[in-house]
Amino acid sequence: MSAPINPDTVRGSGRQELPAYVSNGLVGLRVRELPLTTGMALVSGYSGQHYERQIEAAAVAPYPIAGDIALDGVWLSDVPQQAAKLEQDYDFSSGELTTRFEFRAGGRLAKVEVITFCSRQDPTLVCQEVSVSVDAACALGLRATIDASGADGRAMRHDRLTPGEPEPATDGTLLWESAGGLSTCGLALVTQVTGAGEIAPSRPPLRDHRLVSEYGLRAQAGRTVRLRQIASVIPSAMHAMPDQQAARLAAKARFDGFEAIRKGNRAAWAELWKGRIRVEGASRHWQGLIDAAFFYLNCSVHPSAPASTSIFGLATWHDYHYYFGHVMWDIEAFAVPPLSVLQPTAAEALLAYRVDKLPAARRNAQLMGRRGLQFPWESAPGSGEEAAPLPGTAAWHEDHVSLDVARAFALYADTTGDREYLRTRAWPVLAGVSEWISTRVTKTAAGYTINASMGIAEREQPVDNAAFTNMGAVVVLRAAIKAAQTLGLDADPVWSRIADRLEIPFRGNAVISHDAYRVDEEKGATPDPLMGLFPFGFPLDEAQERETLALYLGLAQDYIGSPMLSALYGAWTARAGDRSLALRLLDEGYGQFCVGRFLQTLEYRADRFPEQPQAGPFFANIGGFLTGLLFGFTGMEPGSDDPQAWMRRPVNLPAGWTAIEVDRLWIRGKPMALSARQGQLAALEPL
Repeated sequence: MSAPINPDTVRGSGRQELPAYVSNGLVGLRVRELPLTTGMALVSGYSGQHYERQIEAAAVAPYPIAGDIALDGVWLSDVPQQAAKLEQDYDFSSGELTTRFEFRAGGRLAKVEVITFCSRQDPTLVCQEVSVSVDAACALGLRATIDASGADGRAMRHDRLTPGEPEPATDGTLLWESAGGLSTCGLALVTQVTGAGEIAPSRPPLRDHRLVSEYGLRAQAGRTVRLRQIASVIPSAMHAMPDQQAARLAAKARFDGFEAIRKGNRAAWAELWKGRIRVEGASRHWQGLIDAAFFYLNCSVHPSAPASTSIFGLATWHDYHYYFGHVMWDIEAFAVPPLSVLQPTAAEALLAYRVDKLPAARRNAQLMGRRGLQFPWESAPGSGEEAAPLPGTAAWHEDHVSLDVARAFALYADTTGDREYLRTRAWPVLAGVSEWISTRVTKTAAGYTINASMGIAEREQPVDNAAFTNMGAVVVLRAAIKAAQTLGLDADPVWSRIADRLEIPFRGNAVISHDAYRVDEEKGATPDPLMGLFPFGFPLDEAQERETLALYLGLAQDYIGSPMLSALYGAWTARAGDRSLALRLLDEGYGQFCVGRFLQTLEYRADRFPEQPQAGPFFANIGGFLTGLLFGFTGMEPGSDDPQAWMRRPVNLPAGWTAIEVDRLWIRGKPMALSARQGQLAALEPL
């Protein structure tokens, strides 16, 4: 297995760009260019009341691994301008961020290296090692801090002792309650200094929402001193007394040791990278973008996560002003398909969130006067209930979310071949959403319609027969009927009647976005019918597919640069047979979204939408890109049939690309290699 391409070293500071994003799928950090300074942290399943909108939202948690350095009593936090020669490297092969800088104070020079990572093997653990070497003997101060000063909420308790034990097992614990009291988060810290003999830290009580362990020592010239800090971070979604469980796992981390945890994390990443997507004939630039997309998607999900991830994973920053960490359809539509074959246990965890929240989806349907399951447009991470900001206009008509969720369950069941999963997890969702469809449609003399709905383009006014919604409904109904046949169950006969007679809006042979569609209407270039074709899988005959592709590819320049569907233009254009245009639109629809520090894929293309904040990594774009690589260009369409029959059309790649190779995908619970060479049928080979 070849190693992934790491992004370029970032040197200097002061850029207007997103800080590094470090995550393991349970805990996510924004690590600043000076990493000892407090960044921002999110924890899966931890939510609170939003300060402005007053809705349930993902809550910023206490930052678990802040720190500080002092030379002869002068602390870096007091004179941050004294840091110089800053540079950061991100090792995608291990998820480790390394920062180097120099710090001058009191006539002394310290060279500092900071390694930061979130452990994939021990997912509650966040680890940091600060190595300091001075040019002359001096007093050296080192601080490790859990910093809650930037987190809304309050400290419910903290402890420096271990109840009933003569010696503390950790440096301290903190129980933090989110704003509105919606959930709590427990943190525990352990620290160690090496290279200076045995030194005990001072551990004052919680002050200014900071829990600090401070070491003071005499440093010798040229001798490296290391401060190692490990924090365990646990949301109340995973334990009723999360600070106590965090103490247990932090104490275990102290017993295991920093190096063992680091080794385990690297081994876990090495296992994931067996699924690296390699493109022959592509430039190093494109392979680097593929590796970055693979890394950011996989680092943001974990089988242990108690909730699904948001559209930005576990990343937030000060000027993000929408989405609120809610779980939305983009995750099922764009992230679940590639994860189903790259990291299926994590895909299952994303879907488990929806299973856990089925009562909320059923109540949501009831509130709208319908039966079955209607999944919320913006699902609150804790309750699973609708949490769209008031007055919730999008939630009134955005019906396709339920179809995206149901289709993801069907796809996961097909790729894994897990019959028990189909029976106990996928079938209840498929049946519940199909029941909802039967109460959402309107029966007409000609068949069925879905009126006053909204497609992917979020327009001011709803429309009748939004193409993507209706195409998705047909796909889900047929998946539910097939699941019933496989399981020996009876499907409601009305499902088949609706699937056969639900109106799909056409103009000639081309599917159009909705009834009375105009090319020059608001968001008229949105290619939602193409999303229904691929990756959703609605069947069109050859003429219909050709003309639908031609219509919306002809409007590409009016849409490309927008979020979500832009990343799929390359796959759609290759499907239409134009390899040169496929490469160009892949760049315009995805490559140019990847800018700034460490190739974080932005939501909007900055040159097309300069007024939008820099927000990323954005998983609709990333997931769409990876979905195109694995399924679009290769012609592989998972189904309930034998995987060797999934290759529905010959491979068609962007110009210059000769093959897509993956050493290991998980298909039907077994490892398989994918080889997709230009012009041939792709092949899956058991390992």
